[in-house]
Amino acid sequence: MPSLDKAVSLAPSTLDPKRWTALIFIALAQLMVVLDGTIVNIALPSAQADLGISDANRQWVITAYALAFGGLLLFGGRISDMWGRRRAFVIGLIGFALASALGGAAQNEAMMFGSRALQGVFGALLAPASLSLLTVLFTDAKERAKAFGVFGAIAGAGAAVGLLLGGALTDYLDWRWTFFVNIPFAVVAAVGAILTVTEPESARNHARLDVPGVILASSGLVALVYAFTRAEQESWGESLTVATFIASGVLLALFVLVESRVRSPLLPLRVVSDRNRGGAYLSLGLAIVGMFGLFLFLTYYLQVVRDYSPVRTGVAFLPMVAGMIIGSTQIGARLVMRVPPRALMVPGLLVASLGMLILTQLEPDSSYVTIVLPAEILLGLGMGTSFMPAMSLATERIRPTDAGIASAMVNVSQQVGGAIGTAALNTVAASATASYAVAHRATATDPQSLEFASMVHGYTSAIWWAFGILVAAAASAALLINSKGHGGNRGAATEDGAEDNQPVPVLVH
Repeated sequence: MPSLDKAVSLAPSTLDPKRWTALIFIALAQLMVVLDGTIVNIALPSAQADLGISDANRQWVITAYALAFGGLLLFGGRISDMWGRRRAFVIGLIGFALASALGGAAQNEAMMFGSRALQGVFGALLAPASLSLLTVLFTDAKERAKAFGVFGAIAGAGAAVGLLLGGALTDYLDWRWTFFVNIPFAVVAAVGAILTVTEPESARNHARLDVPGVILASSGLVALVYAFTRAEQESWGESLTVATFIASGVLLALFVLVESRVRSPLLPLRVVSDRNRGGAYLSLGLAIVGMFGLFLFLTYYLQVVRDYSPVRTGVAFLPMVAGMIIGSTQIGARLVMRVPPRALMVPGLLVASLGMLILTQLEPDSSYVTIVLPAEILLGLGMGTSFMPAMSLATERIRPTDAGIASAMVNVSQQVGGAIGTAALNTVAASATASYAVAHRATATDPQSLEFASMVHGYTSAIWWAFGILVAAAASAALLINSKGHGGNRGAATEDGAEDNQPVPVLVH
């Protein structure tokens, strides 16, 4: 009879009964990370004024976080595989809380930029640990669908929740609370994880860390994210922008070469070369490109053109949040066991693209009820329905020892997609706005009306591109993901052919 401090095999029916409670704390941490991406944007004008940050430097409040987060995701994912996901999860939460406290207490721009970079560092550890915990805790196919339904809803709706929460905190309290609010989230999630999370010991990866891979991947991803950020701020043809793009391409090509030759790679190429996983990563990344266009331009439209307050803008996004929750937990999670993932992802992305198509009809005086509301509902339902199976598929059939790095790739696709979406769609919008203003200046009777008409023309021009990108995401899912996905209505199979719903080694306390 095995001793209690050894790993023993238990059937799925006797897996850790605390795993559903653990899901609450994992989801809470994910919500904190996702909403932080938009909550700070709302507070940025107030923070800039208080701290005396120049217009030239204010983008570093966003860029410092994006560079650290995007650049260190693969490293963070592999560290969670090696240290253990619970340990990485808790350390990530504590570090994120401390960095948030530093940001809330910032007295100058250096403290602010430093705190945002630290948030990115610990976010890069926390985000892959969160998703990989779901992968190793929920191995039964039906339970996995429900768990990923909740996670997918939060991943999709968190940005919109951040707009509402950021607006409320900035309007009624102070911009500093957009940082301080992370502390209770992190403390509750960390304590809950310590009390409820028990991950399989067999899922730990004891291989040596691939240091050359870490250096090449981190520097390559930092260069890529910075290149897109600089392209938005300067121009696509500016010499440093072009040089940074070239440097990122060289570094990432060297990374792939190194990973194909080293004994214990940071990112085993089997993780991304699998057709279904690759299709899921690509579809998710393209969908995020389109979604960033939505949040960016619809927020500007409501606040600048329609003169909505930050809180009212956040409330205006709630129908989309509701749609995402319903699409992920009630449609995606319920149907993923009955139909192949592709049969959910493709229609979901096409429904979302239809919502984007409606937004191309925006005018300066468009009605929220007749244009914005139905578009938001379609976008929410479509994204929620497609995100859930995509995130699950991206981490299926993966060796337990690679769960962290596979989860990190989900976050990389989203982070790079966000950088591309912000830079490319902003460029389209700015160019279209300027062209419209020049073409109509001679006939304009009211300068403000011309300004608003030019802005809306720029937004809709970019939204047309976002519509096409969502259609491309649907096409990539249709072409790359096979009809049965990895598991169909069976348990998700692992890469070595074993079924995920077979007995899994767990630690008994």
